[in-house]
Amino acid sequence: MSNFAIFCLVIGAIFGAFLIIEPQVAKGWYIAAQAGLVICGLAFICAMLIGRRIKFDPVLR
Repeated sequence: MSNFAIFCLVIGAIFGAFLIIEPQVAKGWYIAAQAGLVICGLAFICAMLIGRRIKFDPVLR
């Protein structure tokens, strides 16, 4: 895994832990944590695809 993918995974895990641990925080912080989790998740998937660690085979066997 690339360093960027590891960074996105760790930051996404922090956002996810924040959402689980603090469900009663102010609405703005909760939405910001959800947005951060989505952005970090998408960045992680993109980093994995760009790093070619996930082999995409369009032919279904």
